[in-house]
Amino acid sequence: MEKSSNSTTLGRTKSDQLLETLAAVFKSPTSHSDLAPGTSDSGGTLSRKSSRRLVVGASPARSSGGGSRNAHIRKARSAQMKLDLEELSSGAALSRASSASLGFSFSFTGFTVPPDEIAGSKLFSDDDIPEDIEAGICRPKFQAEPTLPIYLKFREVSYKVVIKGMTSSEERDILNGISGDVSPGEVVALMGPSGSGKTTLLNILGGRLTHSAVAGSVTYNDQPYSKFLKSRIGFVTQDDVLFPHLTVKETLTYAALLRLPLTLTKQQKEKRALDVIYELGLDRCQDTMIGGSFVRGVSGGERKRVCIGNEIIINPSLLFLDEPTSGLDSTTALRTVQTLQDIAEAGKTVLTTIHQPSSRLFHKFDKLIVLGKGNLLYFGKASEATDYFSSIGCSPLIAMNPAEFLLDLANGNLNDISVPPELEDRVQMENSETETRNGKPPPQVVHEYLVEAYELRFSENENKLMDPLHLDEEPKLKVLSSKRQWGASWWQQYCILFIRGIKERRHDYFSWLRITQVLSTAIILGLLWWQSDSKTSRGRQDQAGLLFFIAVFWGFFPVFTAIFTFPQERAMLSKERAADMYRLSAYFLARTTSDLPLDLILPVLFILVVYFMAGLRLSAGPFFLSMLTVFLCIVAAQGLGLAIGATLMDLKRATTLASVTVMTFMLAGGFFVERVPVFISWIRYLSFNYHTYKLLLKVQYQDMVPPLKGIQTDNGSREVGALVAMIFGYRLLAYLSLRRMKLHS
Repeated sequence: MEKSSNSTTLGRTKSDQLLETLAAVFKSPTSHSDLAPGTSDSGGTLSRKSSRRLVVGASPARSSGGGSRNAHIRKARSAQMKLDLEELSSGAALSRASSASLGFSFSFTGFTVPPDEIAGSKLFSDDDIPEDIEAGICRPKFQAEPTLPIYLKFREVSYKVVIKGMTSSEERDILNGISGDVSPGEVVALMGPSGSGKTTLLNILGGRLTHSAVAGSVTYNDQPYSKFLKSRIGFVTQDDVLFPHLTVKETLTYAALLRLPLTLTKQQKEKRALDVIYELGLDRCQDTMIGGSFVRGVSGGERKRVCIGNEIIINPSLLFLDEPTSGLDSTTALRTVQTLQDIAEAGKTVLTTIHQPSSRLFHKFDKLIVLGKGNLLYFGKASEATDYFSSIGCSPLIAMNPAEFLLDLANGNLNDISVPPELEDRVQMENSETETRNGKPPPQVVHEYLVEAYELRFSENENKLMDPLHLDEEPKLKVLSSKRQWGASWWQQYCILFIRGIKERRHDYFSWLRITQVLSTAIILGLLWWQSDSKTSRGRQDQAGLLFFIAVFWGFFPVFTAIFTFPQERAMLSKERAADMYRLSAYFLARTTSDLPLDLILPVLFILVVYFMAGLRLSAGPFFLSMLTVFLCIVAAQGLGLAIGATLMDLKRATTLASVTVMTFMLAGGFFVERVPVFISWIRYLSFNYHTYKLLLKVQYQDMVPPLKGIQTDNGSREVGALVAMIFGYRLLAYLSLRRMKLHS
């Protein structure tokens, strides 16, 4: 009995010690530091963040910056608990009594919070999970940066397109009388089945579609759209339009350098890019290439976050996103929507289309717009959507995702959904053939009923959208400004785009396939014309064939390389020009000149191999003049390819036109036909093959006696002038074609 009493006394003493230890843990400075700013720790109640850390603190994957210190504390506490447990395990009865008195159970990985602490603490929320789910690391939330608040209102927005057929044209309604409003701090979801007009409405509200066929009013702080808003609106397209060979850090850094205001220094812009990388949880992959169809890169969720980072880097007042969760798993999609919430909490207006969200995603949205066949079926709070449809007789008969329920209604599908009494009466009054086999009304009847029901509801709240905003004059005047705000000067834009172009295309130019193609062709030519004799007339004729082939090869090769330039970058050009990232002239000049250093490296290797293997004139003058002539031919041919690609913007048609043009220039190049009929002889003067061939002949044989047949003894200034005119003329045509494309869009 005495031993038992001692054991009991010992057990109680250890129990008191453990309780004191746990109380110290919950009231320690470490736990206080985890409390959210502005919250109180009175009453021993834990914040949601500190509670989460205490529960999952033993997991090494959840450790962050202070992980080593927390791990040391956890190990010390775990060792103390093991020691206490060994002493408490002196008797089974004593152990049971101790467990009951303590009110918690021990495990191998740590301990659970006592019931009284659980009762006093708040439940976890997805809003309080700061770590990046993919990376498994802790990241800070978005800082509330000051921004111009913009209230978006749209009323009776309609849009029609004309579909031209073989014999007649048909006018089709894409949108029909869409109205609503979005305020700063709100995340608004735009839902509807495919083809309901979600993307079209988003483009209209974002100022991307300003066609004459758009009717209705869209106002920003009660003012119409202006060019100033281009620098205040972020627009994330459905397709991830990014350069595949740039890294995440390079992509966001170039966006910061081009889009952030001129008042910021280069170091401040680069720091802003790094801040966005950490805010979006992209620090783990910041040095990884974006990737594409044929290039390994970042994951789909990371790619989508890079697209979002491209837009939020300018601290926009309005952020539009077109299906940002498409193709993502539910966890990554939840993380993306949580990011949008963080952005909205900083006073920004967020509007996103979403196809089929999970139930957790659905409850993240503040407002909801439901479209069906271009008509508005619901606009209001997302939490009240199901209640509204239940009030008009459409209630789910089974437990289902609210988003699935709304999409079924938008499609006119009433399976597992109650049929409204008014709709049943209407169907019964009409012909019974209109009913489906399962007794449900057809989708068209359901759609008409939902449209009529919402129009009746909207007529009651119509005056609310007509009320003017009570804002100061300054926000309204800023929106009215028609002055564009460039983030960099013209020269800075040119330099940034020049460096970006070289980094993006260096992988293509120095691919083993292209190097092998050029060098193998040069070696074959050198072997066929090995040490040819230029002293005899027959040897010169053979060398003339080689020179003509050089003119044709370096006329054909650049044309079909340059054709792909603008058609392949059309999506990127449209996206960046719509955001006013740079002037079109700066882009065009940077794009055409950044190719020159890369385009001229392989011809140097080609000439070095062919020139000495074929035994052409071995002196410095003819060698460098021959190389300069080939350079002029390459730049002129490249200009033709740019002009054809920019004019047609279709690879199939551009390739067809280029092949016919290059073949015509080759035939009129002066090697196959010397006496061309007068009525068609003008073609040869448009051919860069003709002028290049004549220049190469003059460089090689001008001083030789007797001269080669057909060679004039002038200095070749006419041919050089013609090539220079082609270099600038073709590029001017390409620039005007791009300008026309921009105005047309």
